[in-house]
Amino acid sequence: MFHLLAGLGNPGKKYELTRHNVGFMIVDAVAKQFHFPDFREKNEVLISIGNIGSHKVILVKPWAFMNNSGAPILSIVSLYKIPLNNIIILHDEVEIDFCTIRVKKNGGNAGHNGLKSIDSLLGKDYWRVRFGIGHPRQKMGLSCYVLSRFHNLNAVSNTISYIAEHITLLLENNHLTFMDKFKNLPKYEDIST
Repeated sequence: MFHLLAGLGNPGKKYELTRHNVGFMIVDAVAKQFHFPDFREKNEVLISIGNIGSHKVILVKPWAFMNNSGAPILSIVSLYKIPLNNIIILHDEVEIDFCTIRVKKNGGNAGHNGLKSIDSLLGKDYWRVRFGIGHPRQKMGLSCYVLSRFHNLNAVSNTISYIAEHITLLLENNHLTFMDKFKNLPKYEDIST
């Protein structure tokens, strides 16, 4: 049985390294960490299938804009008959401090349009890895903020690498142990936000 790790983001060079694309960045790090084959396009997603330990895993980056993430993810879930408990969505979260990680199942979407799209098609009974991007400090609209680039890329890269190194814990349903791994990470700031 497959597990699905789907990172949320927007397609295209314009959005690379932006806060809203941190889900794509995490999926890329997992692919590199576990030597997955190159991504290929299928059903409006970029997809790579491989193994993480004893788990068969499908890595997905929806190749649709954030607000329309649900349909491409649903197509892969349906095609491979993936149970909701085996779905992990990786995404940015403004309600959480910068580079802080939280894991959650069910619950609200905190206004995240990608999650709204997924919830409308799959329901809410899937796992989420929420990567904190914090709130803008300057007078910047939220949409401008999430579509802007990170300033402290070193902190983002370190946190993403840590997620990739410990992702097996999530596949084994050790969500609390996964969260414990992040308790002792340094607190970072995304300067100039």
